[in-house]
Amino acid sequence: MSQVEKESHLRSIIKGLTWRIIATSTIFAITYFTTGEIDTAIQIASIEFIIKLVIYYLHERAWQAIPRGSVRKLNPFNRLK
Repeated sequence: MSQVEKESHLRSIIKGLTWRIIATSTIFAITYFTTGEIDTAIQIASIEFIIKLVIYYLHERAWQAIPRGSVRKLNPFNRLK
């Protein structure tokens, strides 16, 4: 049985950055089309980008700390098989 490699911190950061670019572009567009104010859209998107990048990184690292297969063991429907 091979050991599953964990993702590096750098990979988690890069994944977070690329996802945040996509998601922040969406919130920028929504804010701009809702308010019609580019300054407001930039301000909200900037704050959202930083906060959610940190939250995403912490979420990724928390999942890396959980051994693979342990969540599956908690699923009560797996016991019925």
